[in-house]
Amino acid sequence: MSIRRRTLLSIAPALVGLPAYAQTAVGYPNRPVKLLIPFPPGQGADIFGRMIAERLSQKWGQNVVVENKAGGAGVPGMVQGKTALPDGYTMVLGGSQSVTVNPNLYDKLPYDPVKDFQTVTGLYIGPLVIVVHPSSGFTTLGQLVTAASKNPGKLSYGSAGTGTSQHMTAELFKHVAKIDMVHVSYRGSGPAMSDLLAGQIQIMLDGVASALPHIKSGKILPLAVCTPQRIPQLPDVPTIAEQGYTGFSGMAWAALFFQSGVPRDIVDKVSTDVQAVLREPQLRDRILERGGIPDPLTPEQATAFLKADIAQWGRVVKIANIKIE
Repeated sequence: MSIRRRTLLSIAPALVGLPAYAQTAVGYPNRPVKLLIPFPPGQGADIFGRMIAERLSQKWGQNVVVENKAGGAGVPGMVQGKTALPDGYTMVLGGSQSVTVNPNLYDKLPYDPVKDFQTVTGLYIGPLVIVVHPSSGFTTLGQLVTAASKNPGKLSYGSAGTGTSQHMTAELFKHVAKIDMVHVSYRGSGPAMSDLLAGQIQIMLDGVASALPHIKSGKILPLAVCTPQRIPQLPDVPTIAEQGYTGFSGMAWAALFFQSGVPRDIVDKVSTDVQAVLREPQLRDRILERGGIPDPLTPEQATAFLKADIAQWGRVVKIANIKIE
């Protein structure tokens, strides 16, 4: 898909009244750039964001400084990003919950991910996987579905919390598989995984990044990955779509954003540069080792994905009657 670039007009009268922060991609960046991450240090988005910031710092010869603004399902961080000067020197790492789930959960969200931001590029996909404790007796997704069908409301699954990508994807699967399982909401993936490993819960939908070590050790069993295609980290684990639910897709992801008003030539430059570093074998391998999949996209591709994801989770919220207390 071709990207149309703005032409910088040099007509003097047209410059009258332009704000002091107006910039172009010529010589950009000529000072440090902030990468605002609306998540805590050590979380997956933070880890991958810092990898990319490090590589961009080398490529640009200017520091890309990470600032974490955690809490509130990513809302405070997104608001801070929205209100930053649109001069190209504050980038925002938006995740699936803060960008496409929140608009469907909150009636008065203080930002609009489509109107208040420009999508620069995809950064990575965080694949999700359905895992079970060995004592569950399930070795295939079909066995789990059969048991849930015979015993509606008797099986339960754990997730990282209400409204997370894990929870939303599990609810989508329940809908397409026509089964009823009870959601057990935890305050993060870690506590849920601890209970799964201890056998306190039998089923969990989790990110591959956190589940992979326990899968490799045999402490938990993977039944299906939720991405449209199989993933490099678990090449022998079939997708949900392969197992009778054609077209199924659910995943965590993150993308890079600018505020509305940042000149398009800066957006295009940053998008091109980030896509380039994501395709570098060394960075690609580091992301894969951490359980992610690099996701370089043009601004148009990333925006189209964002809008489709908002629509999908809107349907799930209504179907499952998900509410934030």
